[in-house]
Amino acid sequence: MSIAKVIEVLAEGSNIEDAVQNAVTEASRTVKNIKHVYLSETQALIDNNRVEKYRVNVKVTFVVEK
Repeated sequence: MSIAKVIEVLAEGSNIEDAVQNAVTEASRTVKNIKHVYLSETQALIDNNRVEKYRVNVKVTFVVEK
């Protein structure tokens, strides 16, 4: 039987896919066995009436090593 743990991570990127990838990349520096992420919230950051970047709130699920 394996145990999974969930952490919440905020990240930014030039598009939603980049923001999610940045969250996974940064989380994987200290967390191993990442299995999936759940995108729970998305924001678009606006400057001068234009979307400049996206911010995502993701829940990262990983398996705890025995």
